[in-house]
Amino acid sequence: MVSMILAISVSFCFKPGMDEQDWLLWANKCLTQSYDPSADIKLKKWELSVTDEYFIRLRKTYAKGKQEYYSFNLHQLSDMDYLGNTAAGTLELKTMADDIIVQTYNDRHGDVDSMATVLNIPVKNMEPERLDSLREALNYFKGKGM
Repeated sequence: MVSMILAISVSFCFKPGMDEQDWLLWANKCLTQSYDPSADIKLKKWELSVTDEYFIRLRKTYAKGKQEYYSFNLHQLSDMDYLGNTAAGTLELKTMADDIIVQTYNDRHGDVDSMATVLNIPVKNMEPERLDSLREALNYFKGKGM
């Protein structure tokens, strides 16, 4: 039983000696596997990634062609919160100021460019160990190049 728990927790965590590419692969795998598109029934396609330039990017495309794009540099990350339980919840990525780029395209109300301080990402299957390791990865990138 203990070895099973240990194996599960290790699968969510980093290994000693991970390099930047390993961290990047883990962060992207974690976000991709955890993102919950069912939270928005009109969503047709989505892309969520951490780039090698330390940006988080989220692009949502809806059935009628509307697109929403969110982007910010992890150097601007001030806090990460999680609201929900292990089955489903919202990952809140916060910046100190309006550092998150928000753009809409093909919106019937017009295209909009704005800034925000919080990016809410719907997620599923977010075990505490997975959440902790994601926080560790994002903090790793936040500290790079500073």
